[in-house]
Amino acid sequence: MSEAVHIVLDDTAMAAAGQGNVLASRLIHRAHAEPDWFLYAPVCALVEADRARPGTAEHLVAMPGITVLDLDLSAALAVARQETWAGAHAQYAAQPTPDRPDGAVIATTVPQQWRGRPVRVLDLTP
Repeated sequence: MSEAVHIVLDDTAMAAAGQGNVLASRLIHRAHAEPDWFLYAPVCALVEADRARPGTAEHLVAMPGITVLDLDLSAALAVARQETWAGAHAQYAAQPTPDRPDGAVIATTVPQQWRGRPVRVLDLTP
């Protein structure tokens, strides 16, 4: 039995997926094809990705392998304490939960922006 894989897409990974990044596309394919692969799109990061590359939000939410994470009260309180909403919501989404006891990995094309933060990172830089 394999362990489930949980990956949170940050805004840069979402924009990269819309631009044809091969690594991001492979993640999306795996999440659609493999039962134990899960991809998450925090809504605040989705907004930033769409600002950077218009049409990204509609493109990603139409994919069956991606789960959009809403900004609930606990996420809003965590986001309010951070510098950027996109990064804060992605970081919050990657934290351990009852469904994801080990948390999730953050997929990004700018891994240096996550240095010093308590998250695991998956570099999607081609």
